[in-house]
Amino acid sequence: MVTNRSSVDPVAASGPPKVAVRAAEKRGYDVPKEQPERPGRSTPDTGRTGGVLVVGEPARRPRWRDRISTTLDLIRANPSGRIALKIFISIAGALVVTIGIALIPLPGPGWLLVIAGLGIWAVEYHWARRLLGFTRRHVHGWTQWVTRQSLPVRAVLGAVGLIFVGTVVWLSLKYSLGVDVVAAAMHYLATH
Repeated sequence: MVTNRSSVDPVAASGPPKVAVRAAEKRGYDVPKEQPERPGRSTPDTGRTGGVLVVGEPARRPRWRDRISTTLDLIRANPSGRIALKIFISIAGALVVTIGIALIPLPGPGWLLVIAGLGIWAVEYHWARRLLGFTRRHVHGWTQWVTRQSLPVRAVLGAVGLIFVGTVVWLSLKYSLGVDVVAAAMHYLATH
């Protein structure tokens, strides 16, 4: 009797997609068959017994991340693909970072776009990966520090943040668009 392997079976669920690897090898590309071992991540065969995830083991990466990683490995296996990927990542990251920097003085997701651009660059560049890790550590540390503070301290920090954002918006409108909101408000209050 022939039985199909279940989707829970670790042997059937492990490794990169075989079709893509075989197609790349057929074209003559050098594709790594095993994913590099990462600290803190479980390999496909560890942590599973009889189709049940053992409690206490770190969860596997989502399947879509494995597919993206395999696709990037396939692109990097070809010398012209590696150059094209580096150019694409450089341009896309620069575009997102530039838009983010332009939006920093305006109300909106300026810093979020700068960090997203760093995330795009981190796909190819080690310096961006290190800078992104540095940023994450410091933002996480700041968040942890703020949440440990009392309610009045958090209120003061929030007020200082709002005053800073308001000042940046006022100066941006005044010097980039020539609209002085404070002078217009003062004039309106004086005439009415």
